[in-house]
Amino acid sequence: MSGQAAGLTQALNRLSAVLERLAPDEPSRDRHLPEALAYRWQAGRGLFSQGRLVPVDSPQLIAFSDLRNIDGQAERLHRNTSQFVQGYPANNVLMTGARGTGKSSLVRACLAAFHGQGLRLIEVEKQALDDLPHIVSLIRRETRRYLIFCDDLSFEEGEHGYKGLKTVLDGSVAGPSPNVLIYATSNRRHMVSERMSDNLERRSDDRGEIHPGDSVEEKISLSDRFGLHLHFYPFSQDEYLNAVAHWLSHFGLDFGVDQEIRTESLQWALERGTRSGRVAWQFARDYGGRKMAGQRSGQGPAAA
Repeated sequence: MSGQAAGLTQALNRLSAVLERLAPDEPSRDRHLPEALAYRWQAGRGLFSQGRLVPVDSPQLIAFSDLRNIDGQAERLHRNTSQFVQGYPANNVLMTGARGTGKSSLVRACLAAFHGQGLRLIEVEKQALDDLPHIVSLIRRETRRYLIFCDDLSFEEGEHGYKGLKTVLDGSVAGPSPNVLIYATSNRRHMVSERMSDNLERRSDDRGEIHPGDSVEEKISLSDRFGLHLHFYPFSQDEYLNAVAHWLSHFGLDFGVDQEIRTESLQWALERGTRSGRVAWQFARDYGGRKMAGQRSGQGPAAA
């Protein structure tokens, strides 16, 4: 019996040694991130992989001046980000509302405007939100300031990624990191789906939870943990045409009073079921590309 116990002990010791070799080292506090304007969090895929920050070689930047019909939202986000990079108090931000109206573009505009002052961006996908506390711990001692960008967030029944987000927003025992803000976007004002049954006064549910309403309240109040809320609305027809004219000018085309462009751009928006800055940009790329290709084709025979 003692021989069996000794053999088991030896086996456990060998297993422990293997696990120690496989386990990742604690991140060095003196280790700095590779230089980049933006990073993407690559979640770990194995039992002992904690994920890593991957530099984005050529982040897509946009100027605040290129964004149309959202002047009020842009001004407030610019002011909040300016406070942050200067070391003054600033809020985590939740941007909600109509799709394609410039929510994500505003975050990229912040990076374009403030990267010279030490601002950096980290994009984290919804599936990796549980890693947020770990990400914050990795950059807590960095001298630069970081926007953690969570795009197009929404949570269905049974999804629990919002808990990692909640931990970072509320702050842990160590307190919130002064060099990190969360900028998130969602097409929903409340990021967690709600059902009519959630409003029923029930004392227990079919899974035995005594106060299910408390869990519901925890989820729907997630948006309240963001200090600054910005809401975005669908474009009116005139606002949409203004955005079309702006983006066409990038391709050297003058919208003017050209009825052809007006008709085509409105039809483009109708086919997509919405008028927005994104749709205006997509139309301008299509129309501008067709015009440029037609001009080149027309010059081809002459050049030959």
